[in-house]
Amino acid sequence: MRYRTRGTCSSEINFEIEDDIIKSVSFTGGCNGNLKGISALVTGMKVEDVIARLDGIRCGFKNTSCPDQLSKALKEYTDGRSKT
Repeated sequence: MRYRTRGTCSSEINFEIEDDIIKSVSFTGGCNGNLKGISALVTGMKVEDVIARLDGIRCGFKNTSCPDQLSKALKEYTDGRSKT
């Protein structure tokens, strides 16, 4: 799935989920090393656990962050899946 971020240096998040487990995550733009680290840490985790850990994290004076945007992307994914 592709998610267009808002309010962050990264512009997009691509992720793959199988059986509610995150299989891969990649960010376009942003702080390359940090975002590769976040991707490595969340790969293999349950979607709900990642949302719980990353939701609401802020970057400096911004109201959001790349991790927070990942939680929003995952929420959108789970909300969309529950409507089908």
